[in-house]
Amino acid sequence: MGIGGWKLDIGAEVTKEGTTRFRVWAPKSRTVAIRIVSGKRTGTIPLQAEEFGYFSATVEGVAAGDRYFYLLESGEARPDPASRFQPDGVHEASQVVDPMLFTWHDEGWKGFPLDEYVIYELHVGTFTREGTFDAVIPRLDYLKDLGITAVQLMPVVQFPGNRNWGYDGTYPFAPQNSYGGPEGLNRLVDACHAKGLAVVMDVVYNHLGPEGNYLAEFGHYFTDRYRTPWGDAVNLDGPYSDQVRAFFIANALYWLDEYHVDALRLDAIHGIFDFSARHFLRELAEEVHRHREALGRHNYVIAESALNDPRVVAPPEIGGHGLDAQYNDDFHHALHTLLTGENRGYYQDYGRFDQMVKSFSEGFVYSGNYSPFRKRRHGSSSSDIPPGRFVVCAQDHDQVGNRMKGDRLTALLPLEKLTLAAGLVILSPYLPLLFMGEEYGEPAPFPYFTSHSDPALVEAVQEGRKAEFASFAWQGEPPDPQDEATFLGAKIDPGLREKGEHAVVFRFYIRLLELRRTLPPLRNRDRKEIEVIGFEDEKVIVVRRRSAGDEACCIFSFSDTEQEVAVPLAEGAWEKVLDSSAREWAGRGESAPQTVAAEQNGSRVRIGPFSVVVYINNPPQSPLIRGEV
Repeated sequence: MGIGGWKLDIGAEVTKEGTTRFRVWAPKSRTVAIRIVSGKRTGTIPLQAEEFGYFSATVEGVAAGDRYFYLLESGEARPDPASRFQPDGVHEASQVVDPMLFTWHDEGWKGFPLDEYVIYELHVGTFTREGTFDAVIPRLDYLKDLGITAVQLMPVVQFPGNRNWGYDGTYPFAPQNSYGGPEGLNRLVDACHAKGLAVVMDVVYNHLGPEGNYLAEFGHYFTDRYRTPWGDAVNLDGPYSDQVRAFFIANALYWLDEYHVDALRLDAIHGIFDFSARHFLRELAEEVHRHREALGRHNYVIAESALNDPRVVAPPEIGGHGLDAQYNDDFHHALHTLLTGENRGYYQDYGRFDQMVKSFSEGFVYSGNYSPFRKRRHGSSSSDIPPGRFVVCAQDHDQVGNRMKGDRLTALLPLEKLTLAAGLVILSPYLPLLFMGEEYGEPAPFPYFTSHSDPALVEAVQEGRKAEFASFAWQGEPPDPQDEATFLGAKIDPGLREKGEHAVVFRFYIRLLELRRTLPPLRNRDRKEIEVIGFEDEKVIVVRRRSAGDEACCIFSFSDTEQEVAVPLAEGAWEKVLDSSAREWAGRGESAPQTVAAEQNGSRVRIGPFSVVVYINNPPQSPLIRGEV
């Protein structure tokens, strides 16, 4: 029984009476047995058939640590689809886990509002040299001092071998063995909460990986009515879909309950197909929200989506799915193309200055207008969606890793453009996401990597990656995903933050996050209190932010030359608190004045090339002005 009163009703559950109850959904098999292969009691025990294709049995003499398979009518022995742990990998026995054996220390933890999330996405295997949950813990103070409030883990469920992005997971309930398994994940989440950090779990409900995926032998988990780029689509609206939906909703609640996770990031919901009257996403959001009421904690559901569909976060009473937030890829693409000049593949839809202005003021760039890449109209208006319900970034695992060589912005842009990109993301009214290492300009690439054991699958992945890059016309050969050197080369080195330009970038990120956290206007997400002005000829964006009597004015220049614009400022004395052109940030030298007075037709402000400047109307004694915050 979980702390919220919810019970995981599939898999292996250790009871208070000292027995273990096994339950599995296997409608494709007329008989199912449990084969215990380690512990005090070994052997084969038949399971009793229930309604709707479930089988169960309560077995004496089986305890935490014992290993087992399910024996299907076909004679095949398979791991548990709801296994809590696969200690020897995707093809071997499942292990009984008793979550009550872990002692939590976060009894008073309730989380915090989503508006306060500053997300740091990390890959457990490459974030540290050790590549484990426990190895992340010593770096939590570093993240906290940086200004991070939420740690987002790329998928950590059991995948083939020891290295993978995580999106090839095949056991949705089992934390990866090579990362440290259930106990390691428990310790990491507990440590995060002790530091005041929320934990976001990246979960994949649109497909499962190809190797070690035995679910189709048990039941009707997948369908051929829809296609995804990653394999068979999950059956969420066809015959037997009630039980499939229950499986994945149970998984979502499992992370909140047994692992005390604060939020779920749903991978690529555009690959979740459901034409039933009550969409799976709506049902999932409702169950999570109901569960958070029972837990008394702040829990959220965040969608990665390429749909540009405001219904994802719109409330159910007006036909929406009711999720708490969604990614806005348009913001990234508009920013990336303006800074890099790239225009191949899906980037052909972007590159105009007015698109960056629109993304800042409304959210989606494509809101029903024609997309040359898609060759059709795309999206719907998001102007009514509160900014705090969008996640934006300058780079994440997808935008870096799906480049042919996995090269980061550090390899593409000079320092002044890196700091501009950081300013646009962090000083935006949206929820910022940083990808591990970007805060100091990490040079290590982050290409796709795997450790499959099937030679045919390895070859298919290699060829598939090459085909993905064709539309971008990138030159050369992509790194071999199966080569261990590809994985090892992706490991980051935070020690670089103390050296050269890396130190400059790192200090700049700290300063930006201080401003976002400390200035009331930058904490206010009310779109009515935000004014966005685009100066097309000068390629300058001015964003005015208000909160009660305080105001902040952020100026962003995409021009390669110094520009002067007439900035509309409210009456009062305006003081500059940030200028990325300053020598402090290895800039070319400040053009913008330290103080500005409001003028009737706008205050003339000069701004350096590719720079960000912030003014506030706080009184001169403000510690922000003195640089003491």
